[in-house]
Amino acid sequence: MKKEQYRWAALGFVAPGALLVAVLLYLPLLWTLFLSFTNYNGLADPAWVGLANYKLMFEDPDFVGSMINTLLWVAGTLIVPVGLGLVLALLTFNMKGGVWLRVPFLIPYAISGIGVGLIWSFVLQSNGALDQAMHFFGVMSTPRWLLDAPTNTIVMILAAAWQGVGVNALLFTIGLQSIPKEPLEAARLDGANGFRLFANILWPMLRPLTTVVIGLSIVASLKTFDIVLGMTKGGPGRISETLALTMYKDTFVNSQYGLGSAIAVFLTVVTLVASILYLRQQLSQKNAI
Repeated sequence: MKKEQYRWAALGFVAPGALLVAVLLYLPLLWTLFLSFTNYNGLADPAWVGLANYKLMFEDPDFVGSMINTLLWVAGTLIVPVGLGLVLALLTFNMKGGVWLRVPFLIPYAISGIGVGLIWSFVLQSNGALDQAMHFFGVMSTPRWLLDAPTNTIVMILAAAWQGVGVNALLFTIGLQSIPKEPLEAARLDGANGFRLFANILWPMLRPLTTVVIGLSIVASLKTFDIVLGMTKGGPGRISETLALTMYKDTFVNSQYGLGSAIAVFLTVVTLVASILYLRQQLSQKNAI
């Protein structure tokens, strides 16, 4: 078979997948981008309004609050589930029966985000399971866990951590198991142990995996939707909404498809920029080393 025939055969294999991606990903993205410049309620024809939706978006105090909540989610997701996952992996690595200690932390990962939200809303609602337990021990004045900001966002981040710690611990454990034993044994012979061993040997060798874990966490936290919907529905009012939930409400609840599309485009751009900047920083550090 000639080179040209190989080329056409390869294109024949690639074309169905490329067409499927174009239909399911790029066309909806282009349609959403178009709708963001229009006034559209889902019934009448879209009316071109230019940048009006983007101007309205940034002037809306609820949108500004959603941005602040989303930033809290990004910071909280990096500190709590990723940090606790690393600690859990370090504590159970090389421990006899350590795999069984990690299993209970993995079980919540099998539950959907909506399911996690419903479980924790039952625990944290006013006069819920947590309040009743505190009353039993004599603590009569309890916070309004899901009613006051930023307390509601903080407890939702903890609920998300309950779901995500186990899988992060599993990923870090895989990274620890891939580290060669010789450098660790040499470091121990030189007197390195505890934090010194972690800082000088384990952490640098975990950096490639850490880059992936943190990158995935950033993207997931920027798109947070299901846990918030299950626990507070963005309330009371709209004080605990994230950008993804604001986009959903403006689009499918308020039928402001143009405004919802503008928020979706903004969230997509923010996610792409955050991912690119983070990966570029990590690659530059790797090249510097």
